[in-house]
Amino acid sequence: MKGYIEEQAKLLTKEDNIPVELYDQYKVKRGLRDKNGNGVVAGLTSVSNIVAKKIVDGVEYPCEGKLSYRGINVRDLVSAASRENRFAFEETAYLLLFGELPDKAQLDEFARMLGQMRMLPTNFVRDVVMKAPSKDIMNTLTRSVLTLASYDRDVSNLEISNVLRQCMMLISVFPMLSVYGYHAYNHYENNGSMYIHQPDPTLSTAENLLRLLRPDMKYSDLEAKVLDIALILHMEHGGGNNSTFTTHVVTSAGSDTYSVMAAALSSLKGPKHGGANIKVVEMMNDLKANVPDTKDEAAVADYLEKTLRGEAFDGQGLIYGMGHAVYSLSDPRAEVFKTFVGKLAAEKGCQEEFELYSMVETLAPQIISKKRKIYKGVSANVDFYSGFVYHMLGIPLELYTPIFAIARIVGWSAHRIEELVNSGKIIRPAYKSIAEEKAYVELMER
Repeated sequence: MKGYIEEQAKLLTKEDNIPVELYDQYKVKRGLRDKNGNGVVAGLTSVSNIVAKKIVDGVEYPCEGKLSYRGINVRDLVSAASRENRFAFEETAYLLLFGELPDKAQLDEFARMLGQMRMLPTNFVRDVVMKAPSKDIMNTLTRSVLTLASYDRDVSNLEISNVLRQCMMLISVFPMLSVYGYHAYNHYENNGSMYIHQPDPTLSTAENLLRLLRPDMKYSDLEAKVLDIALILHMEHGGGNNSTFTTHVVTSAGSDTYSVMAAALSSLKGPKHGGANIKVVEMMNDLKANVPDTKDEAAVADYLEKTLRGEAFDGQGLIYGMGHAVYSLSDPRAEVFKTFVGKLAAEKGCQEEFELYSMVETLAPQIISKKRKIYKGVSANVDFYSGFVYHMLGIPLELYTPIFAIARIVGWSAHRIEELVNSGKIIRPAYKSIAEEKAYVELMER
């Protein structure tokens, strides 16, 4: 069987290979982006906005990155939470879902509702999460989401009130599904202990995530606050990123909420999308293993140059955590995050590693700019530091991308509702066929 499959695969590779010059000939924008990286405008949204360039006298120039949720700068959301020493995931989720900041009473009620919804059907953990455990927690999470549809008597009702109920419930239980999925895998596949703690409805999402994960359910205030900020920064990023666009596409087909979120999860798990921070951690571990003195700037720069040439790490010629499809001079999420990463590193005694990350953040853009033709600036993106943070929090590698999903489902929910409210047409882009017509040949004559 293996030999047959391999031979047929060669046939497919030959038949489906499209000469790259044809994309230019037919003016096809591969990846729905032009040669300058500008995305094809496929829709309108009021959920969030990304600014990475400015236009002066009709000419585009790269500028410092800016990200806003419903018109409010994400820096202001994080600064307010930090200044007032409080958690802000729930406040930001309210903003994205309902389009405005809540007052104190509205925020308290919304947080209380999320806390009440943070529960799973009876025996769901035993019957679903613990069955067929997998190292790929994203697959486990997707399976759990699809199975939850079986418990919903109103699964296909597309009225906004019903979809909002479904979205709020999924926002609430994603931490449980993810962490329980990891514990099941760690127990059955790694022979580790399994802890199935119940969430506390009075705690924030970030606090509950750490409570569910750790055997003793304990965590410091700084740990939970930094995780809260990480969730806020990953919560939403425009309608054009792969998983959010998937949300719009599947919603436009009239599909139910569970199917839409399962599709978005399947998109996010790809290493080109949600798995980037894992590659950063792996690259930094490889750097530490191959550079004797990580305080030697010249030695670190040499490693990065080798990595860019495909001579170090995974041979792909990429310095992970650097550059972004939209941002040029800076990723505002990375800049906001870095200030809190330093505080956590000090608490955890990881100052030297933080200094190494800072050194790579400084050196990598310089090296990339010298070696590659860059049509826009290159800088550290949010994935560069998020993996380091999760490592300091003791979060296992298998949960890095699920944590991204725990945050991003809020943005997916806002975009799903936006697509439904506007009752748009089914999203159906065009593909140019280059297939040649062939005459049918009778079976016995082939």
